[in-house]
Amino acid sequence: MPRTIVTGDPAQSLVEIVRINGGHDREPGSDAVAVEEPLEIRLGLSEHGRVRHQAVSVTMRTPGNDFELAAGFLFTEGIIQRPDQVAGIKHCGGKNNPTNTVRLDLLDGVTVDIKRLERNFYTTSSCGVCGKTSLEALATGARKIDARGSFKVAADLIETLAGKLREQQHTFKSTGGLHAAALFAGGGELLGVREDVGRHNAVDKLIGSRFLAGELPAHEAVLFLSGRASFELLQKAVMGGIPIVCAVGAPSSLAIAAAREFGVTLLGFVRDQRFNIYAGEERLAYA
Repeated sequence: MPRTIVTGDPAQSLVEIVRINGGHDREPGSDAVAVEEPLEIRLGLSEHGRVRHQAVSVTMRTPGNDFELAAGFLFTEGIIQRPDQVAGIKHCGGKNNPTNTVRLDLLDGVTVDIKRLERNFYTTSSCGVCGKTSLEALATGARKIDARGSFKVAADLIETLAGKLREQQHTFKSTGGLHAAALFAGGGELLGVREDVGRHNAVDKLIGSRFLAGELPAHEAVLFLSGRASFELLQKAVMGGIPIVCAVGAPSSLAIAAAREFGVTLLGFVRDQRFNIYAGEERLAYA
């Protein structure tokens, strides 16, 4: 059986493979692959000094930035609203997998919507949160983003963002197996980027980093996705107050509906010096 070689980078490992060249030549070698492992997210609820733990979600993710992932997920799902509600975040797994469980502890007296926790979230790297089939799922405390503000981005700047993101996809360069999400300022400056085997996880890590830093809502920022734009990713952008979402790939019909309903500028197929506008053209400036 081929061996897996630990590289020291939690996001990737080397595996022994056999390369076939020209249909006949057989050459043993190794290949860098993206790591995919489960992460259980738990809440620590404290009331009058008594603490109880509540399992919230299991997601398949690439290890790294786990605290941001947990915070971003709980925030974009409307379970927590402010960083000052958080007492601490820590890994609390067992001996065999010490980093595959994260617990976010809330301050004493902070209450959450238990009904949300009873939805038994289960996410995978491919489908995101299951069971969301309509815009009613955006009843998570999301507010429509004001389109009357002064924030605009030059259309010719949008065309440069895909290249800027590729330059930052370090693990993708070696594995070819990760999605990425980046946040840019209106002038094209990179504010942050995260990679993960799951598209939703990459966005949660990115938004979680801003949440924990107290830098949300991000009313003057552009979210750039390395793949397609789904409804769940639009939901996360709305929760983060992000007014512009760009995707290298296509948007889904429900993503377009969510963008139009909540005032998000949605751009798809942003590559090769072109893009399509699906909603919110008023935020683009033309030379």
